[in-house]
Amino acid sequence: MSRYIEKKKEDIGLSPYALVFRGKKKTDKIVLKAMDFNLEDVSELEVSTSDDLVALKKSKKLSWLNVDGLDNVELMENLAKVFKIEHNILSDVMNPSARPKMQEYENGIFVTIKMVQYDEANDNLTVENLSLIVANNTLISFQEKPGLVFEPVRERIRKHKNKIRTSGSDYLAFALLDVVVDNYIYIIGILGEKIENLEEDMTNDPRKELLDDINIFKRELNFLRKNIKPAREMIMNLVKMESEFIQDENHIHFRELQDNINEASELTDSYREILYDQLNIYHSSMSTKLNEIMRVLTIISVIFIPITFIVGVYGTNFENVPELHWHYGYFIMWAVMVFTTLGMLWFFKRKKWF
Repeated sequence: MSRYIEKKKEDIGLSPYALVFRGKKKTDKIVLKAMDFNLEDVSELEVSTSDDLVALKKSKKLSWLNVDGLDNVELMENLAKVFKIEHNILSDVMNPSARPKMQEYENGIFVTIKMVQYDEANDNLTVENLSLIVANNTLISFQEKPGLVFEPVRERIRKHKNKIRTSGSDYLAFALLDVVVDNYIYIIGILGEKIENLEEDMTNDPRKELLDDINIFKRELNFLRKNIKPAREMIMNLVKMESEFIQDENHIHFRELQDNINEASELTDSYREILYDQLNIYHSSMSTKLNEIMRVLTIISVIFIPITFIVGVYGTNFENVPELHWHYGYFIMWAVMVFTTLGMLWFFKRKKWF
């Protein structure tokens, strides 16, 4: 399946509000983990029953519920019931190929964005859909599979009695989105280093393998741009939003997030232009190399034209060729050919043709 489009044939014609998983299953077990905290205390628990969800909803602390896995319809219906989430919102949550967007509804804000990560073992990029529901004192995050990408945020909550414990669910949402955008910039930096090293190789030895590398990097950058561009649009709309679910003092953080996503977008455009320049350099280098080869071959051909003429004359089948009967005729012919060759090389050198 293409990394750009993940539309299944059986999903065609379904109601956009139906709670149906529309993606590729990436985990065998749905895991719900919650962090319930305030300035003084942090508690972590694994949610397994509807009663656990109700208790989390009634908590007076700030609650972060993370859901790993999106294919359990019954679970989604329970979440909708307990946290009063509209079905059209959860329908988008269960559609991992949905375009990044944000939407305010009666009980909160829904945000979805693509989370891109670099797989060092396989040296490729992977993408996962992240959905957030921001409500009063509650943040629900949905991931396609378990992962450690948000572990730095959890560590901040565990170890530091600072802003992240007291600034509300909107600030916590900013912290998660900031991790996603930082990953964009980190991955672009890895690709950028490879692209810049490629430029040096291009100058020294423009071999055919470099063309394959350029095409690979172009494909990866296009994949990044496909996810970053709509994410940028979504964050810009989030910055402009005036909502009761985003505190005035936290708007500055979302503007910082906008600056970071703008940087990521500009970096992808810059490296994309560099790749096109490198592609032009490659073709120019190959053309120059071909011209050098053709010039050498042309010079060799031109040198052998008069020599071939002399040999051809003395290879004719006539008896009356006076030079054939000279005692030193053979050596004179060689001398003429050598001096003709040297004279032509001197002429080419004077004209700076090589």
